[in-house]
Amino acid sequence: GGAVGGVTVIDVTEATFQSEVLERSLSTPVIVDFWAEWCEPCKQLSPVLERLAVEGGGAWVLAKIDVDANPRIAQMFRVQGIPMVYAVVGGQPIDAFSGVVPEAQLRQWIQAVVKAGGGTMAEPEDPRLDEADDALMSGDLDAAERAYRKILAESPADAAAEAGLAQVGLARRVAGADPQGAIAAAQANPDDVDAQLLAADIEVLSGMAEQAYKRLVDLVRRTSGDDREKVRQHLVGLFTIAGPDDPAVASARRALASALF
Repeated sequence: GGAVGGVTVIDVTEATFQSEVLERSLSTPVIVDFWAEWCEPCKQLSPVLERLAVEGGGAWVLAKIDVDANPRIAQMFRVQGIPMVYAVVGGQPIDAFSGVVPEAQLRQWIQAVVKAGGGTMAEPEDPRLDEADDALMSGDLDAAERAYRKILAESPADAAAEAGLAQVGLARRVAGADPQGAIAAAQANPDDVDAQLLAADIEVLSGMAEQAYKRLVDLVRRTSGDDREKVRQHLVGLFTIAGPDDPAVASARRALASALF
């Protein structure tokens, strides 16, 4: 791998781990992606990480480690399940998460890692939000929902808490779904509203939010009455996850407005 402006994506083995991860992390944050060929969720997460690494232009490096080929490294990091992602800064792992997470959240996590790599640990702006985000990252959706709702009770327009709550809803909706099966079902049944909504959820989780928005805007054009309102509300909920500053949301909102009127 690699790109203009320095190295961005590398494959690491047990032989190169010391230099490519530990030594490199003394000067540049390294985000380690543990994956395997047989791991379906890895195929959703890894491409998003790679795209963000290239976008980062060398501010951090993505080190991909195949757990089957490098079991010793996986043992050293106590990797239980994959995908598992670690941030290594200054020769030490400083944070980690497992499973597939929405791109908006991934960006926030990476920003925090890069900040930490700058030698100045950013003070958490809102410890309540950190606690809620941690619960969401670890998959404790009930605790995350309680924490986000508590923030919203105290600060009703908190955009980060609203986005978090929307992410909890998304995680619940896709729990147990088969990503490829759901997308195929949506293709086979273009007018099955629930199939389209689930496919859009999976696209958002896979870092393909623009595709998800287009899918639902097209569905708004084809539906009417209660179905149409259901699709509209679902789409607005997906917008909440990305936040108001996301350029894809801005253009999708315009498309939605033209579809509605």
